[in-house]
Amino acid sequence: MTTTSHFPVAIVGGGLGGLTAARVLHVNGVESAVFELEDSPEARTQGGMLDIHEANGQKALHAAHLHEEFRAIVHPGGEAMRLLGPDGTVWVEEEDDGTGDRPEVDRGELRDLLLGSLPAGTVHWGRRVTGVRALGDGRHEVAFSDGSAITTGLLIGADGAWSRVRPLLSDARPVYTGISLAETDLFEADTRHPDSAAVVGDGFFMALGDERGILAHRESDGSLHAYTALKADEGWVDTVDFSDPVAAKAAVLAHFDGWDEGLRRLIADADAITPRRVHALPVGHRWERVPGVTLLGDAAHVMSPFAGEGANLAMLDGARLALAVASHPGDTEAALGAYEKELFPRSEETALDSATSLDTMFGERGLQEMVAFFTSGPAGNADRS
Repeated sequence: MTTTSHFPVAIVGGGLGGLTAARVLHVNGVESAVFELEDSPEARTQGGMLDIHEANGQKALHAAHLHEEFRAIVHPGGEAMRLLGPDGTVWVEEEDDGTGDRPEVDRGELRDLLLGSLPAGTVHWGRRVTGVRALGDGRHEVAFSDGSAITTGLLIGADGAWSRVRPLLSDARPVYTGISLAETDLFEADTRHPDSAAVVGDGFFMALGDERGILAHRESDGSLHAYTALKADEGWVDTVDFSDPVAAKAAVLAHFDGWDEGLRRLIADADAITPRRVHALPVGHRWERVPGVTLLGDAAHVMSPFAGEGANLAMLDGARLALAVASHPGDTEAALGAYEKELFPRSEETALDSATSLDTMFGERGLQEMVAFFTSGPAGNADRS
């Protein structure tokens, strides 16, 4: 039997964007409910390090009244950066002197900060959406796999790239960008993988060349988290048995023949390896206003990670949406119209930057262009997330 409850504001998705929206609504006196498919906050690890930018992510944290608490979880030294070529030559090296505007934090710690700032019971765990439908007059029903359902007067889709809410607004679906990733971890790097720890350094690391690359971070727990990026057909991942780590690492290493052995060890010595395909919505994705529903974060504008803005943009989306709702009491449509008016140009600009960065980094002159960027261009636009 379906059990239906009503929530005036329902947020589908408990990632950084959805939680930021809930928190900013809360500090402005607006109650909301978050529905998250994971069973608990500990259901899975939340990914690696994030650099939180002064221009967007930190603005969201100020709106959430959490900026001081955020500063307490910043990873010292995390803004250091190294750029290498395939032969191991260090082309660019920047130290973290503590004056940068992109401090690094652990994604899981940031999510925990947001979760801990919400009233008990705000997040409803283990709610996998199976269907969403309009009821008329701006109201919607959301059905879940446990047989329950809710209705709401404001439905916010914060449920990521493969959003179940997006079809209410748009027929667009993310498409493959041509880049596949092998995500690897080297645990206890300083003691178990000291050579790799020395290669990566204290913060963010890139090795680029031959239209491919290795991007890595030193994590706050002492591990190294890396992404090996390849230009590959969409089906390439399916040709590799990633359930067999030895075979998977060998398949990835085959694309790095001739690269420096110190760089190859970031793959060869990995303790875990997971495939990822990079997808993106069309640059400039937008929709006509539909009463009672909107999107934020990847649900609205999933893009490649190569502008380093995904989490920052999602958090700013959440904050700006919440502030719009709070400043238009009783007028949901005016709030959503104001929010989307600024959302669309902001996300289009960032998506274009991301697509351009992908083409630059994995182009024929990727290394040379990124060296020029860091040595003569405006610092801070390349991916560090």
